[in-house]
Amino acid sequence: MPSTDAPPHEFVPVDESTPDLLQQCIDVRIAVFVTEQEFPLDTEIDKYDNPGVSTHILLRLLPSLEPIGTIRITHLSPTEKKLGRLCVLKDYRNFKFGKDLVLAAHDYLLSSPQRVESAEPGRLSVALHSQIYVKGFYAKCGYEEVGPEFDEDGAPHQKMVRYLT
Repeated sequence: MPSTDAPPHEFVPVDESTPDLLQQCIDVRIAVFVTEQEFPLDTEIDKYDNPGVSTHILLRLLPSLEPIGTIRITHLSPTEKKLGRLCVLKDYRNFKFGKDLVLAAHDYLLSSPQRVESAEPGRLSVALHSQIYVKGFYAKCGYEEVGPEFDEDGAPHQKMVRYLT
């Protein structure tokens, strides 16, 4: 449930068919992961940003349409998805938009045309690689730890999974 104090906003699914919106998602990611958290640019933009591989959910303010957050959904298979690159600009983190982005990604996955058209939708496995300091956040979103901690891009991470039906 969105924060009642949050400014008016919307969530927009974005893929290669909307290159301007996709660039806005990437710009937010660069601001958070490269500029703020100092991850290298060459690891931020990766093969999962190639056309047809992922969908982003863009969080933007209304009525200005200012982009302030995003999450990437990588389509590994029809029943396996991976969330990643969740970020919200620093000035907006107090509104619980991170949780709202995860829930918007879940809603998108559960209502996507491919899933609706499937004769047997079944359950979706949604994995993510959480930075260690935010494991608790993802646990509150229903994700469970799988396997040992590992290094990804120079930072410790934990694989976590949730099943959607």
